[in-house]
Amino acid sequence: MAKKRPQTKAGKTGQAQVTNGEIPVVGAREPCPCGSGRRYKACHGRSAAHAVTELVQRPFEGLPGECDWVALRELVPAATVPLTLKGGLPEGVPSVTLATVLPMAWPALRRDDGSVLLALQNDSTSGDLARDLADTLQRALEAEPGTPVPARRVPAEGPRLQDLLDADAPFVPEVHTGFEFWIPQSADGADPEVAASLERANAAAIPTVRLTGVDSAYWCETPDKNHLRWVMPYPEEKLLDALARLQAAGSTSLGPDTRLVGSFRAHGLVVPVWDLPTSMTAEDCEKPAAEFFERLTGALASDAPLTAEERRARGGLTNRQVTLS
Repeated sequence: MAKKRPQTKAGKTGQAQVTNGEIPVVGAREPCPCGSGRRYKACHGRSAAHAVTELVQRPFEGLPGECDWVALRELVPAATVPLTLKGGLPEGVPSVTLATVLPMAWPALRRDDGSVLLALQNDSTSGDLARDLADTLQRALEAEPGTPVPARRVPAEGPRLQDLLDADAPFVPEVHTGFEFWIPQSADGADPEVAASLERANAAAIPTVRLTGVDSAYWCETPDKNHLRWVMPYPEEKLLDALARLQAAGSTSLGPDTRLVGSFRAHGLVVPVWDLPTSMTAEDCEKPAAEFFERLTGALASDAPLTAEERRARGGLTNRQVTLS
């Protein structure tokens, strides 16, 4: 289990507060350079994200592991996944790896050995994340070794990830406790800017673990309580009906002092969220999550009209739903 990292506050992060001038771009989950104490994504990065209307509501639809793509985009601080290209790797490119975020918010990096790291948690410019990422990936494959790939406005037409990636390849994220994967083990030392970005990102990372017994469920540790956030592939209305049936029956619990507190939408999918006691580890979640999944499968199979109590439960779930994208 990942250990809890010390919490940092504004004014104590070792970086000067920026009050005038342009705010530098940093990783989405790093502390905002303005000194507010909030993550960049929730502070000055928000205006950049809101400047674009995401026209494609399910950008990762059709990719293997769609739910995990959403989780890595929105929930998981540090993770990597090997990617398999259609037709194989180009000459001189030993591997392509998806990463949640890269130093200085680089969209991608071509390492000295020719391998490629592609960052997922960057803003969309075309309204289609799959097209933006495909454009960045293509440029990374052609970049000079040892260089980052800069951001750019992506043309409205062009290939999408679905056109470039092998749809039959597995998609299994490896969740990390920090961002040390940025720096190859063979490297003598990190660039000072990369090292500073690594320190900021590690300080802001929430310890997160992917469950192994069910798909796309992620435990995370916060100072006051732990959470389970579970990206689900089912149609929203069908899933909310099923959750309402279980909620009315008192069957959404994952154990003592756990509670289904609501859900949020992200990239066309619904993500139910449970509050957990601080003593409940990711390993402790495995069995109750598997048992809940069995109950959910049964509820999803029901076509019976909702009862009055189930409709009230559904209304409560709907009122506590938040849209992230």
